[in-house]
This record gives sequence, structure tokens and C-alpha cells, in this order.
Amino acid sequence: MKVSDLVKKYELKVFSGAQGLENEIDGAYVSDLLSDVMGNAAENEVWITLQTHQNVLAIASLKDLAAVILVKGFAPDAETIIHSNEEGIPVLGTEMATFEMAGKLYGSLKID
Repeated sequence: MKVSDLVKKYELKVFSGAQGLENEIDGAYVSDLLSDVMGNAAENEVWITLQTHQNVLAIASLKDLAAVILVKGFAPDAETIIHSNEEGIPVLGTEMATFEMAGKLYGSLKID
């Protein structure tokens, strides 16, 4: 699945990093603790969080993540948008709660 497929399927808002919408998704990671994501997220995963500051993109870039999804109607800071566009890592948004977004994404990516 590509990030663009996820955007369409769940009507996610694209805040920035649109050049990365064709990034492939291999999984997802859910955490609001930056050190946890840095230590445990894997390349090409989507990170689901409510963190909006520029350090989110530093971690996403370091881990080569496919995209970041902000939940509960949160929007990225201006610096986050700048870094997202520079790195080509989409920052997406949804009104859904973390649990709901994670469940939907899990259902979409689950391979039996």
C-alpha cells in the first residue's frame, strides 16, 4: 500500500510532504514518545502520533518512515511543515483518535 492509498481510503488531510505520497508502507508504529519511536520504529512504517513539533520530522527522517499521521485533529507546527517538505515525508491528519486510526490501518495492512 502507498501513502496516497491511505490518504484516499481514510480521507486524511495532507498537511505537507506531498512529494512522498507514493512512499510504500510496510507497517505502522504508534507512540507519542520520541525515544521509543527512534528505538523501535522500522523503515517504511507510518508513525501515528499526536506530537506536532519539528522533532517529529527529525525522527521520521532518521528512521526513513513512510509518513506521519497526526490524530485527534492536531495540526503540525510551521517548522514541522517546512521539514516535511524538505524531507519528502508526508504529514497527514485525521480527526480520528489514535486507537481508531491504528485499528483501521492495521486492518488495511494485515496479511494473513
